[in-house]
Amino acid sequence: MNTADAKRILETALICSTQPLPVRELRVLFDDELGADTIKTLLLELQEDWAQRGLELVSVGSGWRFQSRPELRDHLDRLHPEKPPRYTRAVLETLAIIAYRQPVTRGDMEDIRGVTINSLILKQLEDRNWVEVIGHRETVGRPGLYATTRQFLDDLGLASLDQLPVIETPAQQASLLDALQEASGGAQPALPIDEPAEPASEPLADSPSMAPVEAAAAPDEAETLEVPSGTRP
Repeated sequence: MNTADAKRILETALICSTQPLPVRELRVLFDDELGADTIKTLLLELQEDWAQRGLELVSVGSGWRFQSRPELRDHLDRLHPEKPPRYTRAVLETLAIIAYRQPVTRGDMEDIRGVTINSLILKQLEDRNWVEVIGHRETVGRPGLYATTRQFLDDLGLASLDQLPVIETPAQQASLLDALQEASGGAQPALPIDEPAEPASEPLADSPSMAPVEAAAAPDEAETLEVPSGTRP
């Protein structure tokens, strides 16, 4: 099989798939006659082939997929002008803590946020398939250790956690929360959540794994958030 035919097969499979495809599955297309390194080389060539088109080929947590380019988002949104479901700021801040400090327990999150975390927040994130319990800390009560999932990476268009932005300023935190909010507008809607009133968020504490994150001013948790370019699949 020549290179052109192999790339055409990969291209067709990726365009027709509703989910990202890992290299191991793409090898099945060729009855394992092509090795993983060869498949990756062909995928990189496909990226170049599509460089000037409206779709781009990207690598995310679960594999490879085609997605629309960020600069075309405003135009595409006109086809579906309805607003996506929105998460509260408390949910997004909890998710950010898990993403940057994982694995963490609920107690860890409460120490960082400085407030009690409603159990519905964690359930909402688990139902969205963004976080999961990957084990238990060997201490009193054996609390669950939370970490993010591959679905979380896919929805943010990331291949690994290493690609998460460094958070050093309130503006950068706001951009991250905006991106998380935008990712919630995927196929699975966010579940409605009624939280009891809680104290205003305190700045998130310093950590070796994440630069200081300070809560950006937000007069209303339900305020529409703008997402920076490049974060929407």
